[in-house]
Amino acid sequence: MKLIVSIIHSDDAGDLVTALGQAGFQSTIISTTGGFLREGNATVLIGVADEKLEDVLEIIHQNCHARPRYINPLPPIVEPGELHLPQPVEVQVGGAIVFVINVERFERY
Repeated sequence: MKLIVSIIHSDDAGDLVTALGQAGFQSTIISTTGGFLREGNATVLIGVADEKLEDVLEIIHQNCHARPRYINPLPPIVEPGELHLPQPVEVQVGGAIVFVINVERFERY
C-alpha cells in the first residue's frame, strides 16, 4: 500500500478531489499555505493499493496544471534620491508536488 501526499494549488483542489471520487478513490484534503508566494494550497492525502498507484498519479497529472503568473518583486534598498520601478516577474504557480510513501501497516476502525 502507498500513501500519496500531493501538494497542489487551491484552484485545482476541487477538480482533483471530484475526479478521484469518480474513479473510486477516497482522499482527504487539508488547506495549507505555500512558502514562496504565501498563497493558498491544498495538501491531498490518498491511500492506494500498489497496483492502483499509476492510475492515481495520472488523475493528479490530468487535473493539476501549472500556470504563469506575474508578481511584483520586493523593491531593493535604494539610496535617497534614487527611483526604482520594479518590473513584474513571471513565475509558475500550480501543478503538483507528489510524494509517494510506503505504508507498512494500515488499519481501519
